[in-house]
Amino acid sequence: MRLGVLDVGSNTIHLLVVDAHPGARPLPAHSHKVELRLAQLLDEHGAVSPEGIDRLVSVIAGAVQAAEDKGCEDVLPFATSAVREATNADEVLSRVKAETGIELPILSGEDEARLTFLAARRWFGWSAGKLLVLDIGGGSLEIAYGIDEDPDAAVSLPLGAGRLTSGWLPGDPPDPADVRALRRHARAQIARTVGEFARFGAPDHVVATSKTFKQLARIAGAARSADGLYVQRDLSRKDLEEWVPRLSAMTIAQRCALPGVSEGRAAQLLAGALVAEGAMDLFGVETLEICPWALREGVILRRLDHLPNDTHLAT
Repeated sequence: MRLGVLDVGSNTIHLLVVDAHPGARPLPAHSHKVELRLAQLLDEHGAVSPEGIDRLVSVIAGAVQAAEDKGCEDVLPFATSAVREATNADEVLSRVKAETGIELPILSGEDEARLTFLAARRWFGWSAGKLLVLDIGGGSLEIAYGIDEDPDAAVSLPLGAGRLTSGWLPGDPPDPADVRALRRHARAQIARTVGEFARFGAPDHVVATSKTFKQLARIAGAARSADGLYVQRDLSRKDLEEWVPRLSAMTIAQRCALPGVSEGRAAQLLAGALVAEGAMDLFGVETLEICPWALREGVILRRLDHLPNDTHLAT
């Protein structure tokens, strides 16, 4: 069947269309992405502005049309931290439902972590052993750990690259004092969770998902996305520690010129690097591997898991 997963995130609204059936890996067929920066469309009271709601509804309507054009049998929509934390989330959801026909479920931060973990587990398989999975989004950082498909521990922290950039790093380039303050803040937040994971022992494999980690790995020398999904891409803490001060000294325009860094994400790259460096340091991670699958694939896999199995064994 052809499925569409509609991810209403803090940075982008992304429709991923895949051809999928139970027991097989989902094959990407189409991607429709719009950078909306929803987290930046909140007013001083934490509500999505009227303009922001109008733009959100318009983008979702376009994604629904794209899903129809591509022949999707079903669309799996969800929203993450930007809508989850908006003070007028009910109004946002009502407008989306009334004007697009889409009922937009809001994932909790823990659900994000668990579904991302599922995607990583399916990608790497059982031979990866105990997995520690890190994901930096626009609004939050998700951390999950476990040996099965459902993690033993999963947390979500308000340490997304977009959120931190707008709240902590106003300068271009940023003021060194602001960078130090953000570094302290991020590490203090992450440190509170380390004990929850430490009781399960050291992971066998550490992986990271999300655009932020992919771009950090790319500037540190990992293969290009054009080289394909199956090329191993690693990010070492040593390389990251060397890049953080360099990113701190760069303007947004200079970061845009780095390999693999998109114009829309360049402003957030430093905040993402500070969070990534803090997480790797505090969890004692020397090197992690980039996982091509993340939350959207986790949502698709969970949906496929709940489809009726029409396969009958011959007798």
